[in-house]
Amino acid sequence: MSTPRDPRRELDFIGIGLGPFNLGLACLTAPIDELSGLFIESKPHFEWHAGMFLDGAHLQTPFMSDLVTLADPTSPFSFLNYLKDQDRLYSFYIRENFYPLRTEYNDYCRWAADRLENVLYSTSVTEVTYDEQAGVYLVATDAGETYRARRLVLGTGTQPYAPPACQGLGGDFVHNSAYMQNKAELQKKKSITLVGSGQSAAEIYYDLLSEIDVHGYRLNWVTRSPRFFPLEYTKLTLEMTSPEYVDYFHALPEDTRYQLETQQKNLFKGIDGELINAIFDLLYQKKVSMPGAVPTTLLTNSSLNSAAYDSSTGAYTLGLRQEEQERDFSLTTEGLVLATGYKYNVPEFLNPVRERLNFDGRGRLDAARNYTVDAAGTSVFLQNGTTHNHSITSPDLGMAAYRNAYIVGELLGREYYKVEKSIAFQQFTAPEGNLA
Repeated sequence: MSTPRDPRRELDFIGIGLGPFNLGLACLTAPIDELSGLFIESKPHFEWHAGMFLDGAHLQTPFMSDLVTLADPTSPFSFLNYLKDQDRLYSFYIRENFYPLRTEYNDYCRWAADRLENVLYSTSVTEVTYDEQAGVYLVATDAGETYRARRLVLGTGTQPYAPPACQGLGGDFVHNSAYMQNKAELQKKKSITLVGSGQSAAEIYYDLLSEIDVHGYRLNWVTRSPRFFPLEYTKLTLEMTSPEYVDYFHALPEDTRYQLETQQKNLFKGIDGELINAIFDLLYQKKVSMPGAVPTTLLTNSSLNSAAYDSSTGAYTLGLRQEEQERDFSLTTEGLVLATGYKYNVPEFLNPVRERLNFDGRGRLDAARNYTVDAAGTSVFLQNGTTHNHSITSPDLGMAAYRNAYIVGELLGREYYKVEKSIAFQQFTAPEGNLA
């Protein structure tokens, strides 16, 4: 019998990319005999944000937001089953902390991935075409094979984003996605400037501040935000990561959704409140222990408008503007770290089938409520990259199992994992008629 890796076989679906979202789909489809699927990943093994494996860094969502539990609590791919297999279940229980370490979560995902038989690693998709007569997608790879599937699930994820001022900039500036690999070289510099204000920026600032007296650099933290916003994690706010809110948000006019996308960034890009307090406490500790002023500056309301690199001095000059004062100023630094987030880009391998895909008025993939982006609404599913039409649930690990349960139902044409449709106490839409 042919295997999922046999290019002669017509598969039910192919997942392109194996981040946490498509890995969750792989785990949830593993026990379903009537579905044949293949996952293609360019890396040699599962890896998730290895550049941010700082000591003590943890997820901002609880362990129940693992690959499978919120869709299937009985799955052998659960985080708790991983802990049991690693002889760490009781230690995790005694720890009394719902939030797994980031390195631990990556190890868990790799553990799950190693138990799958339908993943092709070290393989890149080079082109996707469509065979109209056969009604299948042809997925060509750099290994010279072409695989056939009736449906695709895009899980290539988001890519590191550099602001316009830094695009094409020379030198050795670092995006936070590669921080750990470059930390030692950064700390050899006389000055380091960090741009950004989310969780990753805060973790890096705390890490560099911890050793500021050891290495003797000057440390700057710059953000255009008016303050260092804490992540909103109150329970009624968390109800915005619910099926009802996705229904509500998706049905709004496009302009309204884009406005909300901008306004809601601190709901998933804010800083853990405990970390904000820890940064202040560490600043105070350094102030007590170091002679003179602590060589660090925190600048809010400051947008990065220009950047230049001088190869003769190895220094960057950043052109900044204090937005509330409408005052321009500059900052010179040897080290530059951009914690400026990630952006979804439509993969180039989809160019041959672009006419089959839906795009909104601003040129972004327009995902339907069932997470499809093809015109027919049946054959190409998108993981993540949809904050503009599926709200903050798009990058949320806690909603991944829900989305995958939904996608499994679409692949099968029937519900396989129970998809909860109503979990919120709030009503997001206006009531019909008069409320008595």
